[in-house]
Amino acid sequence: MTTVFIAGSISISRLDAKVKQRIATIAASDLDVVVGDADGADTSIQACLAENDALRVTVYCSGDEPRNNVGGWPVKSVHPKAAPGSRAYFTAKDLEMAHFSDVGLMIWDSKSTGTLSNVVELLDRDKKSVVFVNKMKDFVTVGDVAGLQHLLTMMSDHARAKAEDKIGLGARLQGLSQKQLSLAI
Repeated sequence: MTTVFIAGSISISRLDAKVKQRIATIAASDLDVVVGDADGADTSIQACLAENDALRVTVYCSGDEPRNNVGGWPVKSVHPKAAPGSRAYFTAKDLEMAHFSDVGLMIWDSKSTGTLSNVVELLDRDKKSVVFVNKMKDFVTVGDVAGLQHLLTMMSDHARAKAEDKIGLGARLQGLSQKQLSLAI
């Protein structure tokens, strides 16, 4: 059974109709879904899944209790060693979702490093992401480094610098490029 990791930028609280339709299709297909517990996109995604009577949903959280669980679905608690409330603390659940999923559906504001990090993490695990770029109102598929580089063209210089600082974007991109090159040889 395919597991879809659905996540998005915390700044996005209203899902575009195209995203809602994609989530409805996922729910109707009876696929397994993993979703986070954050405010913003995660909560809106959960609400959309609930509206579409999705049953095969697991909510991931860092710590014992999820911040949001709209559908009362099963919870997978991740207990990171990082300090509670830190970036590493909340990223731990995302890493688990990337591990246990087969594909990603990301809703991105063109600047969130968390959502971008999820796309990079999935790609590093040879998994595709379909990214809804909110400002473009369209989907971009990221299944290789070229797809990721195309996605990065949608970021401002300021957002790209922030991603470099927070997630070491340049080093991650270089690592992915070298990995793809070694697989092509």
